[in-house]
Amino acid sequence: MSDSSLAGKVALVTGGSRGIGRAIAIELARAGAQVVFTYVANPDAAHETEKAIAEAGGAGKAVRCDVADHEAVEALVAGILQEHKRIDIAVNNAGIARDQLILRMKPEEFDAVIATNLRGAWSVCRAVARPMVKQRFGRIINLSSVVAGMGNPGQSNYAASKGGLEALTRSLAREIGSRNVTVNAVAPGFIDTDMTKDLPEPAKAQLVERIPLGRLGSAQDVAGVVRFLASDAAGYVTGQVIHVNGGLD
Repeated sequence: MSDSSLAGKVALVTGGSRGIGRAIAIELARAGAQVVFTYVANPDAAHETEKAIAEAGGAGKAVRCDVADHEAVEALVAGILQEHKRIDIAVNNAGIARDQLILRMKPEEFDAVIATNLRGAWSVCRAVARPMVKQRFGRIINLSSVVAGMGNPGQSNYAASKGGLEALTRSLAREIGSRNVTVNAVAPGFIDTDMTKDLPEPAKAQLVERIPLGRLGSAQDVAGVVRFLASDAAGYVTGQVIHVNGGLD
C-alpha cells in the first residue's frame, strides 16, 4: 500500500541492498520519499532493491559507499545535496559483524566493527547535520540491536558498537533538537533475515520460546517503525531507543 506521507522528502538509507535495510528503503519510497541507499559489495542485490522500489511505485537509487570511509560519506551526502538540494531523513543501517570470543578476537576485528557500525554512523550524522540544521528539519534514525542492552557472548565488538550508537543517539538529540531535527534509534530483536536463516532449527525454536509474541520479527516490522519515526507523526519523539523485539526481555 502506497501513500504520500513522506512526499517531497529525500532519504538516505545506508546498507540498503539487503535484509532490514532493503525493507526500510522500500517502505520510505512507498511513502513518497526519494530514496538514495548505499551498498558495498553486492551490486546485484542493490539492483534488486532498486527494482523492488520501482515496483512499489517509488523512486530509489543505489550508490556504492563504504561508511567506514569518512571521505566517501562526505562525498555521498554532497552528491545527494547537489542533486536534490536537501536531505530530510538519514537511516544508519549499515553494519557488519565479526563474531569471536574475546580471547580469540583480533584487534582488527574489533576495529572493523567499530569503524562501520559506530564511526560510520557518526560520519553520516556529521555530514547530514549541517543541511538539516540549516533547513530546520531532519530525521536521523540509527539501527541499534537487542544486544546493546542484553549483551551476547562472542559479540563484545558488535554489542559495544551498538551501545555506543545508542549513546550517540541521545547526545545528538540534545545537540540539534532545537533546530527541529530528531534523532532516534530502533533496536530490533531477532529478525528473520539472512543472518538468522543459518541458525539450527532447535536454536531457533529456543529463541522463539523467549519471545512473548511467539515468532521471529520480520524486516517489515522494523521498517514500519522507521517509517513512523521519519514521519511528521513522530515530530515530538527524540533521543529514544524504540525496541522492536516482540516483547523479548
